[in-house]
Amino acid sequence: MAAPFVDYLARRLPLVERALADSAGTPLTDSAVASDLGRYLYAPLEGFTASGGKRVRPVLALLGAEAVGGRAEDALSVAVAVELFQSAALIHDDIADESELRRGEPCLYRTTGTGMAINAGDLALTRVFEVVLADESLDPELKVRALAELVRMERHTLEGQALDLGWVRDGRWGVSPDDYLYMVTSKTSWYTVASPLCLGALVGGGSAEAARGLLDLGISAGIAFQLQDDLLNLVGDADKQGKDFRSDVTEGKRTLAVVWALEHLDAQKNRELVALLNQKTTDPGELARAVELIELGGGIERCRELARSEAGAAKERASRLAEEGHITAESRDLLISMSDFFVERAG
Repeated sequence: MAAPFVDYLARRLPLVERALADSAGTPLTDSAVASDLGRYLYAPLEGFTASGGKRVRPVLALLGAEAVGGRAEDALSVAVAVELFQSAALIHDDIADESELRRGEPCLYRTTGTGMAINAGDLALTRVFEVVLADESLDPELKVRALAELVRMERHTLEGQALDLGWVRDGRWGVSPDDYLYMVTSKTSWYTVASPLCLGALVGGGSAEAARGLLDLGISAGIAFQLQDDLLNLVGDADKQGKDFRSDVTEGKRTLAVVWALEHLDAQKNRELVALLNQKTTDPGELARAVELIELGGGIERCRELARSEAGAAKERASRLAEEGHITAESRDLLISMSDFFVERAG
Protein backbone atom coordinates (compact mmCIF):
# COMPACT_ATOMS: atom_id res chain seq x y z
CA MET A 1 0.00 0.00 0.00
CA ALA A 2 1.38 3.40 -1.02
CA ALA A 3 2.25 5.94 1.66
CA PRO A 4 -0.34 8.73 2.02
CA PHE A 5 2.04 11.29 0.54
CA VAL A 6 2.82 9.10 -2.48
CA ASP A 7 -0.91 8.61 -3.01
CA TYR A 8 -1.43 12.39 -2.77
CA LEU A 9 1.27 12.96 -5.40
CA ALA A 10 -0.49 10.55 -7.76
CA ARG A 11 -3.90 12.15 -7.20
CA ARG A 12 -2.71 15.71 -7.76
CA LEU A 13 -0.35 14.97 -10.67
CA PRO A 14 -3.01 15.22 -13.43
CA LEU A 15 -4.04 18.67 -12.18
CA VAL A 16 -0.43 19.86 -12.35
CA GLU A 17 0.19 18.32 -15.76
CA ARG A 18 -2.85 20.08 -17.25
CA ALA A 19 -1.70 23.40 -15.81
CA LEU A 20 1.79 22.90 -17.24
CA ALA A 21 0.56 22.10 -20.74
CA ASP A 22 0.87 25.68 -22.05
CA SER A 23 3.33 26.99 -19.50
CA ALA A 24 6.07 27.84 -22.01
CA GLY A 25 3.90 30.55 -23.52
CA THR A 26 3.58 31.62 -27.15
CA PRO A 27 5.34 34.17 -29.40
CA LEU A 28 4.49 37.82 -28.88
CA THR A 29 3.78 38.13 -32.61
CA ASP A 30 1.66 36.35 -35.20
CA SER A 31 3.90 37.47 -38.06
CA ALA A 32 5.93 35.16 -40.26
CA VAL A 33 8.66 34.79 -37.61
CA ALA A 34 6.24 33.20 -35.13
CA SER A 35 6.99 29.72 -36.44
CA ASP A 36 10.73 30.32 -36.05
CA LEU A 37 10.18 31.58 -32.50
CA GLY A 38 8.21 28.46 -31.71
CA ARG A 39 10.97 26.26 -33.03
CA TYR A 40 13.91 28.15 -31.53
CA LEU A 41 12.51 29.23 -28.16
CA TYR A 42 9.08 28.05 -27.05
CA ALA A 43 9.10 24.45 -28.24
CA PRO A 44 12.45 23.58 -26.58
CA LEU A 45 11.19 24.83 -23.21
CA GLU A 46 7.81 23.17 -23.66
CA GLY A 47 9.44 19.85 -24.49
CA PHE A 48 11.85 20.05 -21.59
CA THR A 49 9.16 20.91 -19.04
CA ALA A 50 6.86 18.21 -20.40
CA SER A 51 9.54 15.60 -19.72
CA GLY A 52 9.52 16.37 -15.97
CA GLY A 53 9.71 13.79 -13.23
CA LYS A 54 7.50 13.26 -10.20
CA ARG A 55 6.43 16.96 -9.98
CA VAL A 56 6.99 16.96 -6.23
CA ARG A 57 7.61 20.73 -6.13
CA PRO A 58 4.40 21.91 -7.81
CA VAL A 59 2.32 19.34 -5.96
CA LEU A 60 3.70 20.68 -2.68
CA ALA A 61 2.37 24.11 -3.60
CA LEU A 62 -1.09 22.55 -3.94
CA LEU A 63 -0.63 20.82 -0.60
CA GLY A 64 0.33 24.15 0.99
CA ALA A 65 -2.95 25.67 -0.19
CA GLU A 66 -5.05 22.74 0.97
CA ALA A 67 -3.22 22.63 4.29
CA VAL A 68 -4.62 26.06 5.21
CA GLY A 69 -8.15 25.29 4.02
CA GLY A 70 -7.81 26.54 0.45
CA ARG A 71 -8.34 24.64 -2.79
CA ALA A 72 -5.59 22.97 -4.79
CA GLU A 73 -6.71 25.03 -7.78
CA ASP A 74 -5.91 28.24 -5.87
CA ALA A 75 -2.21 27.42 -6.09
CA LEU A 76 -1.90 26.31 -9.72
CA SER A 77 -0.17 29.46 -10.95
CA VAL A 78 2.50 29.38 -8.21
CA ALA A 79 2.86 25.62 -8.71
CA VAL A 80 3.56 26.18 -12.41
CA ALA A 81 5.95 29.01 -11.53
CA VAL A 82 7.97 26.73 -9.25
CA GLU A 83 8.18 24.02 -11.91
CA LEU A 84 9.29 26.56 -14.52
CA PHE A 85 12.05 27.66 -12.18
CA GLN A 86 13.01 24.01 -11.86
CA SER A 87 13.24 23.79 -15.66
CA ALA A 88 15.44 26.88 -15.82
CA ALA A 89 17.71 25.62 -13.05
CA LEU A 90 18.17 22.20 -14.63
CA ILE A 91 18.79 23.56 -18.14
CA HIS A 92 21.43 25.95 -16.85
CA ASP A 93 22.91 23.38 -14.41
CA ASP A 94 23.47 20.90 -17.21
CA ILE A 95 25.45 23.50 -19.13
CA ALA A 96 27.52 24.47 -16.07
CA ASP A 97 28.22 20.82 -15.22
CA GLU A 98 28.80 19.77 -18.85
CA SER A 99 26.32 16.94 -18.29
CA GLU A 100 25.42 14.45 -21.00
CA LEU A 101 21.96 13.20 -20.00
CA ARG A 102 18.92 14.58 -18.23
CA ARG A 103 15.98 12.31 -17.44
CA GLY A 104 17.49 9.61 -19.65
CA GLU A 105 17.70 11.87 -22.71
CA PRO A 106 20.48 14.09 -24.10
CA CYS A 107 20.62 17.42 -22.28
CA LEU A 108 18.85 20.29 -23.98
CA TYR A 109 22.07 22.13 -24.80
CA ARG A 110 23.33 18.95 -26.50
CA THR A 111 20.36 18.90 -28.88
CA THR A 112 19.73 22.61 -29.46
CA GLY A 113 23.13 24.18 -28.86
CA THR A 114 24.33 26.03 -25.78
CA GLY A 115 23.03 29.46 -26.80
CA MET A 116 19.54 28.19 -27.55
CA ALA A 117 19.42 26.25 -24.29
CA ILE A 118 20.50 29.27 -22.25
CA ASN A 119 17.77 31.28 -23.95
CA ALA A 120 15.15 28.61 -23.20
CA GLY A 121 16.21 28.63 -19.55
CA ASP A 122 15.96 32.41 -19.49
CA LEU A 123 12.46 32.19 -20.97
CA ALA A 124 11.50 29.83 -18.13
CA LEU A 125 12.70 32.43 -15.60
CA THR A 126 10.58 35.07 -17.31
CA ARG A 127 7.54 32.80 -17.35
CA VAL A 128 7.90 32.23 -13.57
CA PHE A 129 6.58 35.76 -13.07
CA GLU A 130 4.28 35.97 -16.08
CA VAL A 131 2.14 33.01 -15.02
CA VAL A 132 1.54 34.56 -11.59
CA LEU A 133 0.85 38.02 -13.02
CA ALA A 134 -1.67 36.48 -15.42
CA ASP A 135 -3.59 34.68 -12.65
CA GLU A 136 -6.86 36.62 -12.47
CA SER A 137 -7.95 34.71 -9.37
CA LEU A 138 -5.25 36.42 -7.28
CA ASP A 139 -5.79 39.96 -6.07
CA PRO A 140 -2.91 42.43 -6.68
CA GLU A 141 -1.64 42.38 -3.09
CA LEU A 142 -1.49 38.60 -3.07
CA LYS A 143 0.35 38.59 -6.39
CA VAL A 144 2.99 40.90 -4.96
CA ARG A 145 3.44 38.66 -1.91
CA ALA A 146 3.72 35.56 -4.11
CA LEU A 147 6.20 37.24 -6.45
CA ALA A 148 8.30 38.37 -3.49
CA GLU A 149 8.46 34.79 -2.21
CA LEU A 150 9.44 33.54 -5.67
CA VAL A 151 12.25 36.11 -5.84
CA ARG A 152 13.46 35.06 -2.40
CA MET A 153 13.40 31.41 -3.51
CA GLU A 154 15.41 32.19 -6.63
CA ARG A 155 17.98 34.23 -4.71
CA HIS A 156 18.57 31.46 -2.18
CA THR A 157 18.96 28.90 -4.96
CA LEU A 158 21.49 31.06 -6.78
CA GLU A 159 23.52 31.46 -3.58
CA GLY A 160 23.60 27.70 -3.09
CA GLN A 161 24.59 27.10 -6.69
CA ALA A 162 27.34 29.72 -6.46
CA LEU A 163 28.89 27.94 -3.48
CA ASP A 164 28.55 24.51 -5.08
CA LEU A 165 30.22 25.63 -8.31
CA GLY A 166 32.77 27.89 -6.65
CA TRP A 167 34.12 25.27 -4.26
CA VAL A 168 34.70 22.92 -7.19
CA ARG A 169 36.29 25.60 -9.37
CA ASP A 170 38.69 26.64 -6.61
CA GLY A 171 39.49 23.08 -5.52
CA ARG A 172 38.25 23.82 -2.00
CA TRP A 173 38.24 20.84 0.35
CA GLY A 174 38.27 22.80 3.61
CA VAL A 175 34.49 23.15 3.48
CA SER A 176 32.91 22.63 6.91
CA PRO A 177 29.69 20.69 7.60
CA ASP A 178 28.02 24.01 8.49
CA ASP A 179 29.16 25.46 5.16
CA TYR A 180 27.66 22.46 3.38
CA LEU A 181 24.37 22.80 5.23
CA TYR A 182 24.06 26.46 4.25
CA MET A 183 24.75 25.54 0.64
CA VAL A 184 22.28 22.66 0.50
CA THR A 185 19.59 24.59 2.39
CA SER A 186 19.88 27.38 -0.15
CA LYS A 187 20.27 25.22 -3.26
CA THR A 188 17.77 22.47 -2.43
CA SER A 189 15.51 23.12 0.56
CA TRP A 190 14.09 26.47 -0.49
CA TYR A 191 12.85 25.65 -3.97
CA THR A 192 12.25 21.93 -3.46
CA VAL A 193 10.05 22.04 -0.36
CA ALA A 194 10.01 25.24 1.70
CA SER A 195 8.95 27.83 -0.89
CA PRO A 196 6.36 25.62 -2.62
CA LEU A 197 4.60 24.95 0.70
CA CYS A 198 4.85 28.60 1.74
CA LEU A 199 3.59 29.87 -1.64
CA GLY A 200 0.64 27.50 -1.50
CA ALA A 201 -0.26 28.71 1.99
CA LEU A 202 -0.04 32.35 0.88
CA VAL A 203 -2.37 32.01 -2.10
CA GLY A 204 -4.59 29.54 -0.26
CA GLY A 205 -5.51 32.21 2.27
CA GLY A 206 -3.41 30.96 5.16
CA SER A 207 -2.16 33.05 8.05
CA ALA A 208 1.33 34.49 8.24
CA GLU A 209 2.03 31.96 10.99
CA ALA A 210 0.97 29.09 8.76
CA ALA A 211 3.11 30.27 5.85
CA ARG A 212 6.15 30.76 8.06
CA GLY A 213 5.62 27.43 9.82
CA LEU A 214 5.37 25.56 6.53
CA LEU A 215 8.50 27.33 5.30
CA ASP A 216 10.46 26.21 8.36
CA LEU A 217 9.06 22.69 8.06
CA GLY A 218 10.07 22.63 4.40
CA ILE A 219 13.64 23.69 5.11
CA SER A 220 14.11 20.74 7.47
CA ALA A 221 12.37 18.32 5.11
CA GLY A 222 14.43 19.61 2.18
CA ILE A 223 17.69 18.97 4.02
CA ALA A 224 16.52 15.43 4.78
CA PHE A 225 15.59 14.97 1.11
CA GLN A 226 19.06 16.00 -0.11
CA LEU A 227 20.91 13.95 2.48
CA GLN A 228 18.99 10.86 1.41
CA ASP A 229 19.92 11.64 -2.21
CA ASP A 230 23.57 11.82 -1.17
CA LEU A 231 23.32 8.51 0.67
CA LEU A 232 21.61 6.74 -2.21
CA ASN A 233 24.35 7.89 -4.56
CA LEU A 234 27.07 6.43 -2.34
CA VAL A 235 25.55 3.37 -0.67
CA GLY A 236 22.17 2.85 -2.34
CA ASP A 237 21.09 0.13 -4.74
CA ALA A 238 23.57 0.18 -7.64
CA ASP A 239 21.02 -1.29 -10.06
CA LYS A 240 18.40 1.33 -9.21
CA GLN A 241 20.94 4.15 -9.37
CA GLY A 242 22.27 2.98 -12.73
CA LYS A 243 25.02 5.05 -14.31
CA ASP A 244 24.64 7.70 -11.59
CA PHE A 245 25.75 5.33 -8.83
CA ARG A 246 28.68 6.95 -7.00
CA SER A 247 28.81 9.74 -9.58
CA ASP A 248 29.18 12.18 -6.65
CA VAL A 249 32.66 10.70 -6.12
CA THR A 250 33.51 10.97 -9.82
CA GLU A 251 32.38 14.60 -9.85
CA GLY A 252 34.18 15.40 -6.59
CA LYS A 253 31.06 16.79 -4.93
CA ARG A 254 31.35 18.42 -1.51
CA THR A 255 28.54 16.44 0.13
CA LEU A 256 28.04 16.30 3.88
CA ALA A 257 29.36 12.73 3.88
CA VAL A 258 32.59 13.90 2.24
CA VAL A 259 33.22 17.07 4.25
CA TRP A 260 32.41 15.29 7.52
CA ALA A 261 34.77 12.44 6.68
CA LEU A 262 37.56 14.83 5.70
CA GLU A 263 37.26 16.53 9.09
CA HIS A 264 37.51 13.22 10.95
CA LEU A 265 40.01 11.13 8.97
CA ASP A 266 43.69 11.12 9.86
CA ALA A 267 46.04 13.08 7.60
CA GLN A 268 47.05 10.13 5.42
CA LYS A 269 43.51 8.92 4.75
CA ASN A 270 42.37 12.52 4.23
CA ARG A 271 44.96 12.94 1.46
CA GLU A 272 43.96 9.60 -0.08
CA LEU A 273 40.28 10.55 -0.20
CA VAL A 274 41.00 13.99 -1.65
CA ALA A 275 43.16 12.39 -4.34
CA LEU A 276 40.35 10.01 -5.31
CA LEU A 277 37.83 12.85 -5.39
CA ASN A 278 40.13 15.00 -7.52
CA GLN A 279 40.89 12.42 -10.21
CA LYS A 280 37.31 12.03 -11.51
CA THR A 281 37.62 8.28 -11.37
CA THR A 282 34.98 5.91 -12.74
CA ASP A 283 36.89 2.77 -11.76
CA PRO A 284 34.58 0.64 -9.55
CA GLY A 285 37.41 -0.36 -7.22
CA GLU A 286 38.53 3.22 -6.69
CA LEU A 287 34.95 4.37 -6.18
CA ALA A 288 34.48 1.63 -3.57
CA ARG A 289 37.66 2.70 -1.80
CA ALA A 290 36.47 6.31 -1.69
CA VAL A 291 33.19 5.20 -0.11
CA GLU A 292 35.12 3.03 2.36
CA LEU A 293 37.15 6.07 3.41
CA ILE A 294 33.99 8.18 3.73
CA GLU A 295 32.54 5.48 5.99
CA LEU A 296 35.74 5.32 8.04
CA GLY A 297 35.48 9.07 8.59
CA GLY A 298 31.90 8.72 9.84
CA GLY A 299 30.37 10.53 6.86
CA ILE A 300 27.74 7.94 6.01
CA GLU A 301 26.50 7.59 9.57
CA ARG A 302 26.43 11.37 10.05
CA CYS A 303 24.26 11.74 6.93
CA ARG A 304 21.83 9.10 8.16
CA GLU A 305 21.70 10.63 11.61
CA LEU A 306 21.08 14.17 10.39
CA ALA A 307 18.54 13.09 7.76
CA ARG A 308 16.51 11.35 10.49
CA SER A 309 16.87 14.37 12.77
CA GLU A 310 15.72 16.88 10.15
CA ALA A 311 12.80 14.67 9.11
CA GLY A 312 11.85 14.41 12.76
CA ALA A 313 11.97 18.19 13.13
CA ALA A 314 9.70 18.56 10.10
CA LYS A 315 7.20 16.10 11.57
CA GLU A 316 7.21 17.92 14.92
CA ARG A 317 6.48 21.23 13.17
CA ALA A 318 3.60 19.65 11.24
CA SER A 319 2.05 18.40 14.47
CA ARG A 320 2.52 21.75 16.19
CA LEU A 321 0.98 23.69 13.28
CA ALA A 322 -2.06 21.44 13.41
CA GLU A 323 -2.37 21.72 17.20
CA GLU A 324 -2.30 25.51 16.91
CA GLY A 325 -5.00 25.45 14.23
CA HIS A 326 -2.83 26.79 11.40
CA ILE A 327 -3.18 23.69 9.18
CA THR A 328 -5.67 20.85 8.87
CA ALA A 329 -5.28 17.46 10.50
CA GLU A 330 -5.30 15.78 7.09
CA SER A 331 -2.44 17.94 5.84
CA ARG A 332 -0.51 17.24 9.04
CA ASP A 333 -0.68 13.54 8.26
CA LEU A 334 0.41 14.15 4.66
CA LEU A 335 3.35 16.29 5.76
CA ILE A 336 4.44 13.65 8.26
CA SER A 337 4.17 11.01 5.52
CA MET A 338 6.17 13.29 3.20
CA SER A 339 8.97 13.64 5.73
CA ASP A 340 9.14 9.87 6.21
CA PHE A 341 9.09 9.31 2.45
CA PHE A 342 12.01 11.67 1.92
CA VAL A 343 14.31 9.61 4.17
CA GLU A 344 12.94 6.14 3.40
CA ARG A 345 12.79 6.21 -0.41
CA ALA A 346 15.15 3.94 -2.29
CA GLY A 347 15.39 6.05 -5.42
